[in-house]
Amino acid sequence: MSKRIHRRKHPAAELNITAFMNLMVVLVPFLLITAVFTHVTVLDLNLPPPGSKESNQPKKPPYELRVTIRKNMLVISDNRLGLIQRIPSKGKEHNFVQLKATLKQVKARLPDHTNITILAEQQTRYADLISAMDSSRSYRAEIDGEWVFAELFPDISIGDAAK
Repeated sequence: MSKRIHRRKHPAAELNITAFMNLMVVLVPFLLITAVFTHVTVLDLNLPPPGSKESNQPKKPPYELRVTIRKNMLVISDNRLGLIQRIPSKGKEHNFVQLKATLKQVKARLPDHTNITILAEQQTRYADLISAMDSSRSYRAEIDGEWVFAELFPDISIGDAAK
């Protein structure tokens, strides 16, 4: 005699996802409305390649304009004439308006030059470094009744200032 095992067939369980769908209908638009869409700005910097060495041929170095961010002043100099101008700080803040005005005068003498090196001391605030980069990149000018951004020195290199 064979034993037959009779198993009761259970009906398939149905998932009730109505509550979940209601949650999604409310949650998705709320998240989309409150989402912060950020705008990321990328700035190309000119950095020397790793391990680059100078050749043994002595040649005249190219003109190099430098802005050094010190604790109490901004120093504008170059590699040929040396010091161009020292701009003392106003209280605890650097005078980036005067920096921009001085760089506009330098640009008037060197209209084809686009390179600048910004040297910062070890304890320089990040905001000061960014402000120096913004001040030396461009300025607002009115041309024919319209405000446009005029180019100063857009090719920026950064480095550590000597003590």
